[in-house]
Amino acid sequence: QVQLVESGGDLVQPGGSLRLSCVASGAFVSLGTMAWYRQAPGKQREWVASIRDNGIDTGYATSVKGRFAISRDRGKTTVYLQMNSLKPEDTARYYCYVYIDGRETWGQGTQVTVSS
Repeated sequence: QVQLVESGGDLVQPGGSLRLSCVASGAFVSLGTMAWYRQAPGKQREWVASIRDNGIDTGYATSVKGRFAISRDRGKTTVYLQMNSLKPEDTARYYCYVYIDGRETWGQGTQVTVSS
C-alpha cells in the first residue's frame, strides 16, 4: 500500500519561513506529478503548487507565486515546499498529492499556522 507522509508544519510568525516535506513509501512503479494543496477552515481545498515528473516544470497559484518554491528529490521520492514571507492568509492544512501508478494519492496533511 502506498502512503504519503507530510511533515514540517508549524506555528510561525508573519514574514517567517517553513519547509514542508512529503515522502512516498510503499510499493509502486512510477511517480508522476507531485503537488501541494491547502485547505483553510471553512474553505475549499485549493491548489498551491505542482511539479512534473521531469523535476523541472512547475506551476504556482497566484497567491503564492514568488514566495513559495516546490521541488522534488527524484531519487528519494520526496517533494518539498519551501514557503517564505508567510502571511496569516497562508494558514491552512497543507496536503501532499502525488500521481502514483496512474492513481491520485493524498497525504493526511500538515498544519501551518501563521500568527503573531
